[in-house]
Amino acid sequence: MTVDVDTPVDQDALFELIGRFVGDLGATMAAGNIVIGHRLGLYSALADSPATPEQLATRTGTNQRYVTEWLAGQAAGGYVSFDAPTGTFSLTPEQAFALAEPDGLSLPAAFLIAVGALRAEPRITEAFRTGAGFGWHEHDPDVFTGTEAFFRPLYVANLVSNWIPALDDVDAKLTAGGRVADVGCGLGASTVLLAQAYPNATIVGSDYHRESIDIARSRAADAGVANRTSFEPSSAQTFSGSGYDLVATFDCLHDMGDPFGAARHIREALSTNGTWLIVEPYAGDAVSDNLNPLGRMYYSASSFLCVPNGLSQPGGYSLGAQAGERRIRQVVTDAGFTRFRRAA
Repeated sequence: MTVDVDTPVDQDALFELIGRFVGDLGATMAAGNIVIGHRLGLYSALADSPATPEQLATRTGTNQRYVTEWLAGQAAGGYVSFDAPTGTFSLTPEQAFALAEPDGLSLPAAFLIAVGALRAEPRITEAFRTGAGFGWHEHDPDVFTGTEAFFRPLYVANLVSNWIPALDDVDAKLTAGGRVADVGCGLGASTVLLAQAYPNATIVGSDYHRESIDIARSRAADAGVANRTSFEPSSAQTFSGSGYDLVATFDCLHDMGDPFGAARHIREALSTNGTWLIVEPYAGDAVSDNLNPLGRMYYSASSFLCVPNGLSQPGGYSLGAQAGERRIRQVVTDAGFTRFRRAA
């Protein structure tokens, strides 16, 4: 590489880049600390009441020196509040809802995904050179548990109250006792929610990752819906059954190596007036539409998770987490569907 040393450097632009670097490096290191806070119950204990480092360490059975450093970093990042006169740390209601409450946003789970995914960095680096894939099943288990914990609150908030009612006649069909295929169900969060909301319906969850299916069965049993749910280890192109009133794919179509094959199989599995519910990350159709913090998050995660998984499977696709509505629509209509609309 040749560098023109006579090219002037814009000092303002340089320091803007350095400022971005400081923020990014701090956030990268903070990710591990957020996971530690989640695993050790530090956020939950702090949500109970303000505490000094010594008090928080006592509450959680942890070492005071480590907790002192952790709290300072969390306060510097705005994840924890600090009262200098008393030397105590606390969580605002918003911080507690996002970081500590069981029915809150579960933001630490997103960092669990990130930290788990980064453990595959040597393999992903090599895949960049060779073009090889890296399957979802090959990732650290933290990726699976983090994904379920992070996405579940979004499904709780939207699936039954927003998404299902936005579909033509689906709510009535499921209330009366319809059939549902939850394709790519992972650990079964969406399957269980559907079974709880529609006790007369029959829900079949499927995922190619057998270990996730085993956990999904256990979660359904724990939730008391095992009698109206079933699970099978199968791909989106091979799941069993037909005559489904609803087939759902939650945040997984873009991960598939053969979404066209999945779409074709889903069409065949639906009843005559059945509906396919597709939930995907929001994205514009052009890269320039997604050059923002949300797009950055999705593109970065996709480089480690979605694109490698697509390339690990037959089919020739690798849509990625910012596929956009146009490309999703193309896959769906190519498979023979004649109606496609953004419902919610």
